[in-house]
Amino acid sequence: MRAIRIHRFGGGEAMRIEELPTPRPGPGEVLVRIGAASVNPVDAKIRAGKYPAVTAAMLPYTLGRDMAGVIEAVGPGIDEFNPGDAVFGYLDIARGGYADYVIATPAEVTPKPLSLGLVAAAAVPLAGLTAWQGLVEHGGLAPGQRVLIHGGAGGVGHFAIQFAKALGAWVATTVSAGDLDFARALGADLAIDYRAERFEDQVRDLDLVYDLIAGDTQERSWSVLKQGGMLVSTLTQPSVDKARAHGVRGLRYTAQPNAEQLMGIGRLIDQGKVRVTVAKIFPLVEAQAAQDYLDSAHVRGKIVLAINQGSAR
Repeated sequence: MRAIRIHRFGGGEAMRIEELPTPRPGPGEVLVRIGAASVNPVDAKIRAGKYPAVTAAMLPYTLGRDMAGVIEAVGPGIDEFNPGDAVFGYLDIARGGYADYVIATPAEVTPKPLSLGLVAAAAVPLAGLTAWQGLVEHGGLAPGQRVLIHGGAGGVGHFAIQFAKALGAWVATTVSAGDLDFARALGADLAIDYRAERFEDQVRDLDLVYDLIAGDTQERSWSVLKQGGMLVSTLTQPSVDKARAHGVRGLRYTAQPNAEQLMGIGRLIDQGKVRVTVAKIFPLVEAQAAQDYLDSAHVRGKIVLAINQGSAR
């Protein structure tokens, strides 16, 4: 099988495509033939040695945190899946999806949405779970509440807008001028051009700010929260002192694999409440180009690697 691995931390040149033995599933495991895998900012952080959960002791390391594919084989004790089942999932940090095959567990994978092919399904797990856990698990978003989502056109952000609307919230988002209509089409009640307008002049008394940008954007967000509100970030730990001074709360989190939550996201997709935007598709052998594109371009939605073309519909 092919896999994109790194033997050292560094730039894109550290990535190698290699031939490895196809693994066999052990007890409680499944072997997935990967149809497609998504490309996420964390992949480049791991490659560069800037993601603490992946250490030098784990090298060589196969990149890729989420994927969609077809069950090839099941190990002893697996009753949930059979060979031929189409699944998607967010993988444990020890395993990678930039490959022809991967071992997974029922805690990581779940049946893919019936309405999606494998390419679109691969775009969902990491970004979708990140958005869901940030809004619901950590942000406690409830019907009727007001949320501001910074970076609403990106991979996580475009899911966050749709999840928040599905939950019955009022949603504002900051995007570039070219993405205003895209954000409105996703359901945003208010789309703010972050270059032309200051969001703090447009919104106030919010229950939640969901921060996918950090830096000055995070610092300016304290003032738009109501007393008791929450600032949730995927990037930078919000200041405890500033949160206390504004009478609000702040936290940073890292998304975790959760098959049950992913199944719920799949239901929202099949019900037509959430749509997936794939910005660009690269073949596996162009994984470096895919990461470079994500880093250099203003990407609307997700980038996906098509791996096994016979599966990746």
